[in-house]
Amino acid sequence: MIDIVVADDQQLVRTGFRLILEAQPDLRVVGEAGTGVEAVAVSRRLRPDVVLMDIRMPELDGIQATRQLLAGADPDLPHVLMLTTFDLDRYVYGSLKAGASGFLLKDAPRDQLIDAVRAAAAGQRLIAPALTRRLIERFLVLPPPDGGHAPSLRTLTDRELEVLRLIARGLSNTEIAASIFVAEATVKTHVNRILAKLGLRTRVHAVVLAYETGLVRPGDPDAPTPPRREFA
Repeated sequence: MIDIVVADDQQLVRTGFRLILEAQPDLRVVGEAGTGVEAVAVSRRLRPDVVLMDIRMPELDGIQATRQLLAGADPDLPHVLMLTTFDLDRYVYGSLKAGASGFLLKDAPRDQLIDAVRAAAAGQRLIAPALTRRLIERFLVLPPPDGGHAPSLRTLTDRELEVLRLIARGLSNTEIAASIFVAEATVKTHVNRILAKLGLRTRVHAVVLAYETGLVRPGDPDAPTPPRREFA
């Protein structure tokens, strides 16, 4: 059973999500919140698997609430799925930086909502590769070459760096496998190792890190992977 908290300042929206989700045998809404402050308090008390978090809420917005909720090293922290009205909402990048697993449009089809919650609970990415790249390229401000606080990429092997570049360029596991001539299962292993070495929760965060460190830059052509370089 996947336990869910729904956080949105509109009662009608919360009720709608509850009706859709609880119609599934493996989904259960264990709590609701109408403000960001309530979302943090309810989620910490009930410890759900997934939190559906509206970006725009009173008292504390969804990004700040997500940042507070996911602070710390608790291995049982929930996966946060941000809710937004527009597919290029200017707050989406901020939500990913705060630790959210991805985002979903409020008017998404019923089946997409259900699939997204299940994917979030399983720790999977929740943004299509092409849309992830579009968001990053639009909203990311790169740090100075010697600045920033991103984790070091020096722990990655040459092959893992290559896979990370391809992830950041929007390729799926199947496409990466075809690009570097390995089995898809091998790509999945590389992705899991990349996330573990860098201390990242999801593939989306790996994309963000790839841009922040300059491994991939907005506007880079889909050219062959350049030689390995060192990162601070």
